[in-house]
Amino acid sequence: MHENLNILKQQEKLLQFDHFNNDIAYKLGSFMVSYARKHNITIAVSIRMNNGCILFQHCPDGTNLLNQKWMERKFNSVRLMERSSLLSALTFEHDNDTLETHALSPNDYALCGGGFPIRVKGSSGVIGVILASNLYHIADHEFITAALKEYLDCPKAPAFPYTVP
Repeated sequence: MHENLNILKQQEKLLQFDHFNNDIAYKLGSFMVSYARKHNITIAVSIRMNNGCILFQHCPDGTNLLNQKWMERKFNSVRLMERSSLLSALTFEHDNDTLETHALSPNDYALCGGGFPIRVKGSSGVIGVILASNLYHIADHEFITAALKEYLDCPKAPAFPYTVP
């Protein structure tokens, strides 16, 4: 478990932007949609700023409002905890913690993969969130990080080890 937490922390450390704005969000979102098509993956993608503004969203055929609801809950988790939703899920599991311990509702927050923080190198804090939904939650996370590795040209970022259930 500890090794998996370190992998997720390393991903967040390496997969950062030199700068980020609305144009980059559009280019990244378009790249992620192309990446999904190239790999025959049906997945909803959203890029949001911390203030909630949706800069990019695509829900292809095969996704629906339920995917949007999941992305909303993942967004809330990343924005509040300032780490990927998968890192939060595994940290909570490792610490025997729950959302309820922190007076958080599972109706509003999701402890699962599919939300990844947007950070700018040299800055502190999370400025936004990249979201994905429609696969097994760890696969949602790995879709985001695999696309980011290619988009940011960062092959050193480790993959999260899992097997499809």
